[in-house]
Amino acid sequence: MARYRPYFTLYLGSMDKQYDLVIVGSGPAGATVGRFAAQAGLKVLIIDKRQELGAPIQCSGAVSRHALEEVGITPNAEFIQEPIYGFGIYNQIGDCTTIDYRQLKGDEYGPEKGKKPLGYVVDRRRFDRYLMTMAERAGAIVWLKTEGLGYAATGNGHCDVQMRRFNEFLTIRTRILVGADGLQSQVGKWAGLRTHIKITELASCLQYVVDQVETEGLLEIITGHEWAPGGYAWVFPKGHGYAEIGLGVIPTMTQQNAQWHLKKFMEQSFFQKRFKNARILEIQGGGVPLASPLRVQFADNLILVGDAARHVNPITGGGIHTALSGGYIAASFLIDFLQEDRDASAKNMEGYQEQWLAALGNKMWKLHGIKTKIFHNQNIVERDQQLYATMSDYFSPHSEYKKI
Repeated sequence: MARYRPYFTLYLGSMDKQYDLVIVGSGPAGATVGRFAAQAGLKVLIIDKRQELGAPIQCSGAVSRHALEEVGITPNAEFIQEPIYGFGIYNQIGDCTTIDYRQLKGDEYGPEKGKKPLGYVVDRRRFDRYLMTMAERAGAIVWLKTEGLGYAATGNGHCDVQMRRFNEFLTIRTRILVGADGLQSQVGKWAGLRTHIKITELASCLQYVVDQVETEGLLEIITGHEWAPGGYAWVFPKGHGYAEIGLGVIPTMTQQNAQWHLKKFMEQSFFQKRFKNARILEIQGGGVPLASPLRVQFADNLILVGDAARHVNPITGGGIHTALSGGYIAASFLIDFLQEDRDASAKNMEGYQEQWLAALGNKMWKLHGIKTKIFHNQNIVERDQQLYATMSDYFSPHSEYKKI
């Protein structure tokens, strides 16, 4: 089986000083924009201040098969750790709604030859490297260890992007700057966009990769204030006999940190017997937004995609699917926009956000409204019931939110 080249080859590339697109951020959103734009013949530069793609890991790595296929990514052993066939959603006392496609549609879903999984848990380091290699092979130039420092519109349809590559300061001219640089985007701040996120909508997440915990091909979601105030806990298959056990909490809804809650969940929940032999192999953590999308995701010569625009599911915190889909929407808009040689004023760039809202954003706003209503309920018992019912409905085969 052919394997993709190691990521260090991505340092190689042209030192040209003018591009159609400069993309800051090499995650799934940025790499997807870059790949499709380069395939269409645009001259693309992707930069990232990190030296290792996909690190640090702040993500469980769950993604649907549909999310990959709709943007032309063939599932590959290079990045897949474990196939997923459905969901188990639990309330705080252990009642479970099981949605297992091996049972619901056994002729279509399963591990047997000729059948398929519902989704996958991916290795984020390998996955991000795979996506970036796809972009590079499509013609994008990639510079790692390169930090964006600022941008300014030139007034002639272009903008200048200041950056530092290793210890060299550069100014690169581009027609469009794409901010794919994550939560609280610096690119957005350069343009004066409001990228600040409220602490009440930023989950503090901690996850252990463990050995000796059995899984059954399901993504297991555990709701309830008892275990994860403001969020939920999870148990995901990791592949090779490993599992991911984690949770996210909203700091303003608890006096304890995520580590305290995760310890309590593992030692006191209805899963305690299942976890008794767990051996922690890796610890991962970080902040995950459970917020609304940015109200303005564009400026003169600039758009934001992925986490930078808060294209994150406000109920689950999932961001891979929305980053891939949003990246494809952004690329499609920019390809047409630049081929038509339109003026890159903020007024004209707004068309990107309108396309994104129609495809994904309006449903994300609806989900945010549902989430906000649940957590504004001060009655913990009612709130727990509402969250359990909402999550069970969200993951059902008939959910209207399948694409996000």
